[in-house]
Amino acid sequence: MKKIFLLLILYPQFTLAEEIIHSSVSSYFESKDYSGSVQKEDALVYGVGVDVHYKDYAYKLNYESAKAQTKQPPLKNDLNYQKIFLKYGHTLSEHFEFNTNYINILHDNIAITDNGNVYGAGLTYTLNKKLSTNFTQFYSDYDDFNVNQSDLSIHYKTKIDNIKFGISSIIKYIDINEETKNSFTKNAENHYISSGLKLHSHYKTYHFGAGAYFGKRAFAVMSDGFKVQHHAMEFNKTYAIGVGKSVDNFVVRMQYIYQEAKELPINNDNVTIQVFRFIANYRF
Repeated sequence: MKKIFLLLILYPQFTLAEEIIHSSVSSYFESKDYSGSVQKEDALVYGVGVDVHYKDYAYKLNYESAKAQTKQPPLKNDLNYQKIFLKYGHTLSEHFEFNTNYINILHDNIAITDNGNVYGAGLTYTLNKKLSTNFTQFYSDYDDFNVNQSDLSIHYKTKIDNIKFGISSIIKYIDINEETKNSFTKNAENHYISSGLKLHSHYKTYHFGAGAYFGKRAFAVMSDGFKVQHHAMEFNKTYAIGVGKSVDNFVVRMQYIYQEAKELPINNDNVTIQVFRFIANYRF
């Protein structure tokens, strides 16, 4: 199934000519600090990606690597993992666009979700230039359990004077199916419902963004299929704020993210996570 899914994503590339509308490359760096955790101290995350648009097709690929300092005991080693994220989009008509997603946890030296696969498929309906909605279904396949996730989002764009605004809302429904007894899911709920709200504004060469998620979630696919929470943590609250600036073909952004979570294996619900993220894009 994995090979078939990748072929469906990559096949249209062999029919492409050289006419590219716009593309970009990106890199990001994250510094994470854990407070109240009995498992982790801090972590560093690195990522690189490419985003290619051609006619009615869109391709996006990200590679992510991370290292975390753990507390020993209870853990025996520091954590390191690598992930790959893929997304393919195809504009079907003026109003409809189809998307597929794929995530592979290439390596995780601690978690039982090592080598897990996530598949996604969705449809976007654009009512007009200002309003659109998307529904995407994800399926996360791990050795000991699997997760079905349904995302329904609404996006609205407007302009006031010289300031452009984008507002997005999303609802996530997560269903966890335990195939074998394991420490990751034994304290997790069977179902989760989480909602989020994001705001982005753009004035001349400056960018501002803010967002928040409410309601519990675990093992969730986030960031439009480019983040996956594959460790045994139940997140409760998430708040984010960011600023950025465009300089010629470069866009640089800085973000701060605050999260509250519970470590499921030991029911430790006093964890806070602070994330500082730096992102750089180059458009060509």
